[in-house]
Amino acid sequence: MNYSKWNIVVKEVSKLDKPGKFLFKTTVGDVTSTRAETVPNKKIYSKQVGSPITGLGYILNSKGNLVEVTLFAEFEDPDQEMVLGMAGDMFIDSLKKYAEYLESGGKPDKYNKKKS
Repeated sequence: MNYSKWNIVVKEVSKLDKPGKFLFKTTVGDVTSTRAETVPNKKIYSKQVGSPITGLGYILNSKGNLVEVTLFAEFEDPDQEMVLGMAGDMFIDSLKKYAEYLESGGKPDKYNKKKS
């Protein structure tokens, strides 16, 4: 539910009819995301409909006081690899900026993703 706070392209998030199913209103259209796998503090994986990215996941690796996040994406059209790679870089950058804001004592409800 917090994607819209930090993700540069997500404008709004709504829960849908099943647990783990969400509608993301984004700057490029509506995306339905269904959580397919959750391993607490290790991995999150979701399937997506309405996006060129059909699967999206995070692998979390604790390193002392830090958490290293690896983002991976699945997509069907190999011609979109470069542009989706750039989108992934923006995605990770927005998550990093949000995490740094929180680490510095910032309040989630005061975060402005457009100014960071």
